[in-house]
Amino acid sequence: MSQSPETSTAYHTVRYASLERRNVLITGGASGIGAEMVKAFAAQGAIVSFIDIDEAAGATTAAATGAEFVACDATDIAALRAAIAKIEDRHGTIAVLVNNAAKDDRHAMADVEPEAWRRTLALNLDHQFFATQAVSPGMIEAKRGSIIMFGSSSWMRGVPGMVGYTAAKAAINGMTRTLARELGPFGIRVNCIVPGAIVTERQTRLWTTPEQNQQYIERQALKFRLDGGHVARMALFLGSDESGGCTAANFIVDAGIS
Repeated sequence: MSQSPETSTAYHTVRYASLERRNVLITGGASGIGAEMVKAFAAQGAIVSFIDIDEAAGATTAAATGAEFVACDATDIAALRAAIAKIEDRHGTIAVLVNNAAKDDRHAMADVEPEAWRRTLALNLDHQFFATQAVSPGMIEAKRGSIIMFGSSSWMRGVPGMVGYTAAKAAINGMTRTLARELGPFGIRVNCIVPGAIVTERQTRLWTTPEQNQQYIERQALKFRLDGGHVARMALFLGSDESGGCTAANFIVDAGIS
């Protein structure tokens, strides 16, 4: 499998001084792309907190990065609000919110029932709004903040077998634009990272085969597989003051597959 020369092992090539001691909250930060972003922001000297339902993986990531882990099911909105309040009580106003938590389960259209549909939206859409709602009062008072939503190029490509997931991710596009308009007058930026086919442990374990790897590379303009580090580097930029003029935008990290 072809790899990028800049894989996700370290974050020393660029230093974002504005992230030093900045309070950062990442949802779904225990594993995959989320854990890579925890690592990346911690390496920049930020005060990093993350939430996740996986307590074992969360403890491992926290021990490896020095970030604070709060166990929480992001689909339980009351628990999500309580977790965010706990983090703000401990560290102060959240300056950067990364709405990363997601689950890209596969499902045939004919098999989807209402309960499963709502669960898919809760896993991939609802918490992005309610986490944003929870941190916005502090950001409004501070007159600054960066909120990073997470989409997916799968909805742009119309990937079959995951219609609930692609519907949720498409909705995030509209939500990003509206929230950027609502929060912009208070100095708060709202942008969306749109990853493509990213190699993670879960993707490799459940769905990736050598044939699929080759298909992704053939469809991409860049001929290597992307990993969590490529996404984390974009998150660092959007969380920092270097992206101070950017809001209401999609930042696509997909090697040109879409």
